[in-house]
Amino acid sequence: MVKLLIVDDSVFMRTIIRDMVTGDPSIEVVGTASNGLDALDKIQALKPDLITLDIEMPKMTGIQVLEQLQKQKRRPKVIMLSSLTSKDAEMTRQAIHLGADDFMLKPKDIPHVRDIGAELVSKIKHLMTLPVQPQPHKILSEGRAAAERVVLIGSSAGGPPMLDTLLAELPPDLPAGVVVTQHMPTGFTAALAERFDRIASMPVKETENGDVVETGKILLSKAGVHTVISGDMNANNVRIGRVIHSSTPPLHGVRPAVDKTFESAAHIYGKNIVSVILSGMGNDAGEGAYAIKQAGGTNIICDERDCLVYGMARSAIQKNAVDKVLPLNKIAKEVERLVLQMEGTHVRI
Repeated sequence: MVKLLIVDDSVFMRTIIRDMVTGDPSIEVVGTASNGLDALDKIQALKPDLITLDIEMPKMTGIQVLEQLQKQKRRPKVIMLSSLTSKDAEMTRQAIHLGADDFMLKPKDIPHVRDIGAELVSKIKHLMTLPVQPQPHKILSEGRAAAERVVLIGSSAGGPPMLDTLLAELPPDLPAGVVVTQHMPTGFTAALAERFDRIASMPVKETENGDVVETGKILLSKAGVHTVISGDMNANNVRIGRVIHSSTPPLHGVRPAVDKTFESAAHIYGKNIVSVILSGMGNDAGEGAYAIKQAGGTNIICDERDCLVYGMARSAIQKNAVDKVLPLNKIAKEVERLVLQMEGTHVRI
């Protein structure tokens, strides 16, 4: 049983969050708090396993609560609840830096607030399975080799917890670059990249225009622009993949679009691509998977039983572009196996 404390200055949000989670028998709401000071008192008294924490509150903000929790030996896990504003995006990144374990975005429209209920319950239960200690610090060195092989991952609603599992299980010495495209509002992928960097086996960073796709590094597509993989030549006249940020209109209503990344990478890496499609609604990923299939690459989709939403995976099925359907806990091993079989890959001893 997960003991949950709800911290929000809005009576409406406290009530809605309680309603969202009380239907799950594995979650017990042990209390609520209307501001940061109240929250710190109740954390001491109720000893919750996890708290949902609003950012902007009277008396003490969510950021100030996190600063106080850093001083404590034992603290609950924390999910930040963020509004879709540029200010909240920056504060969410600060919250992750201060030790918040995850974040969720509140819908702009009050009638749609309940729509995040299933995802919130999933995040709460998922967070309780993660280890307390993060991965050892990983260095984003400048000396990594440009990748000759690439793993592309597409994800949307319900995807981040799956990415936690997949990125943690990929081996740190995988001889490929990794590019993750997760549908996310503008401003929030920087916080997500920092959070993934704690969990993943390889270093993770948000894409910047001009980034080289490098072996042993994970790039998370920046929200608000498409991540296009362009061919380039390095100083040694070796062809490499380079990230170009494109401000062309949204595709399938999203930017970044998985299709843009998958299709562009297919021209550069051809048969040396493994793609993975995780949970997500809509049709993004189908055209990209088809392009990868035509180029000789391999497409994996996650089993529907492990996905919150199956639209993206289904779009690849409809294009007859799927090579393998696997449960989430078997994808990392299969990705590794496929990468090690690729041309130019030296099998590790």
